[in-house]
Amino acid sequence: MAGQFISALILVLLVVDPFGNVPVVNAMLADVPAPRRRRVILRECAIAMAVMAVFMAFGPQILAALRLTQTSLSIAGGVILFMIAIRLVFGHPEGAFGVQAAGEPLVVPIAIPLIAGPSALAAVMLLASQEPRAPAILALALLAAMALTTVVLLAGERLQRWMGPRGMQALARLMGLILAAAAVEMLLGGIRNFVQAFK
Repeated sequence: MAGQFISALILVLLVVDPFGNVPVVNAMLADVPAPRRRRVILRECAIAMAVMAVFMAFGPQILAALRLTQTSLSIAGGVILFMIAIRLVFGHPEGAFGVQAAGEPLVVPIAIPLIAGPSALAAVMLLASQEPRAPAILALALLAAMALTTVVLLAGERLQRWMGPRGMQALARLMGLILAAAAVEMLLGGIRNFVQAFK
């Protein structure tokens, strides 16, 4: 049980990437007053968690409605995660998720796709399909991951000042490296299932 919780928590944290999102969120909310900034971050994190909870709770049904298999989701999710990991490890002028819109955000782009992006939604759907008998553990892992993400983003300005640009970049690259390994494992799992289907 504890192993399932920790592995799910780590995977969700990696795909949400709160530390890597700190500079982007800080830049997008630079012109927003501090009290309002806190409310915006809380609102966007709540929206992102609600979206991911829906995909986690109804992941198998969504897959069935779309006529997708766990194997195809595993392979697609691994590819998406790996592409994001590459951008994190080697850096990209537009960030890991591309160009972000200016102004105070509402749902887009902080909640979606910065926090609850394609990789995060694919990851929670994959977790739900792999562990259908442990919904409470997955829900707790999602809640814990989003709580940590909210705390990190709320402390984003202090964190960026304390660590500096180089420190934030190093941390993002470290998380990207771990995410790349998780992506390869997810991709290999999908390929294994695909090959075994022909045996």
